[in-house]
Amino acid sequence: MMDIRETNRDTNREAIREAIRETEDILLPDGEDAGQTGSATVPPESAGERLDRFLPAAAGLSRAAAVRLIGEGYVLHRGADGQNRPLPDKNTRLAAGDTLTWHIPAPEPSEALPQDIPLSVVYEDGDILVVNKPAGMVVHPAPGNPDGTLVNALLWHCKGSLSGIGGEIRPGIVHRIDKDTSGLLVVAKDDATHIGLSQQMAVHSVERAYNTIVYGGFAHQDEGFVESNLGRSKTDRKKMAVYPASEPHTKYAYTGYKVLERLGEFTMLECRLKTGRTHQIRVHMASIHHPVAGDPVYGPHNCITSLHGQCLHAKTLGFVHPITGEHLRFDSELPDYFTRFLTTLRQRTGGNTL
Repeated sequence: MMDIRETNRDTNREAIREAIRETEDILLPDGEDAGQTGSATVPPESAGERLDRFLPAAAGLSRAAAVRLIGEGYVLHRGADGQNRPLPDKNTRLAAGDTLTWHIPAPEPSEALPQDIPLSVVYEDGDILVVNKPAGMVVHPAPGNPDGTLVNALLWHCKGSLSGIGGEIRPGIVHRIDKDTSGLLVVAKDDATHIGLSQQMAVHSVERAYNTIVYGGFAHQDEGFVESNLGRSKTDRKKMAVYPASEPHTKYAYTGYKVLERLGEFTMLECRLKTGRTHQIRVHMASIHHPVAGDPVYGPHNCITSLHGQCLHAKTLGFVHPITGEHLRFDSELPDYFTRFLTTLRQRTGGNTL
């Protein structure tokens, strides 16, 4: 078997970064400081002015910074129809009465430092590490969470021997799960391994199954799927939302689900991912009126606060070892917060119902 270290030696680093960005969204890590948001209404004297000239003065930005925000979809425009839409074209001419809303992301921390934080290591060899992340732990440093993250723990455990493709803030991180989601993650110790895992993510060959408890019953349905594009919400930039495929600045997402147990007003599901978008399962399930129990962002206003976050666990992870070619598959036990809630629901319903 040809060693991937040799076949990828001359791969362009920027192309690698782009492939990784395509396989996994890491734009909205949980707990991130939202940065700064502002808005302005176009006065009559500015009618006909180009967006890239009006925005710098309105937001107090340099023209280069304003153009970057426009290009990355951080500027929304509300015109005569009252709808908020991204404005990707810096040359757009504005009309009097148009309203612009912009979001300036907070800067990321400049580096991550090793910290002696306990890790639940499921598997480890010279190339990869599989860990079982607890709920409440952020994967990598971000504004509002500069340390105490999984990356800080990994840097200590691996003595700095991690893939550098993700940069200084995300060394070794091939994919991510939300702060309050528990479960399995694979970590790359070198760039060749990182590339191999990312390539598997890109072609959807990695097995990723989650267990979750959602609101509502599935009385006449045992399985199904949600297929839609996901992008930043137009009304709350910290949230994601479902969009049609034609919507700019969005990405395709697919979530399959299967009923594991019916629990009265709740249902326990297995969700399988083909893609790995930010908040994917949480947004998709909420979009079909079955939000994840305990989810304070996409769930009902009276969410179950005793769960301290969404009842969602990354239970199964399977992939081909990028160096040895061996197929590896890992399964994790449901964590205490999940089993306690499950037991309570079973007691209320007098036992489980398949």
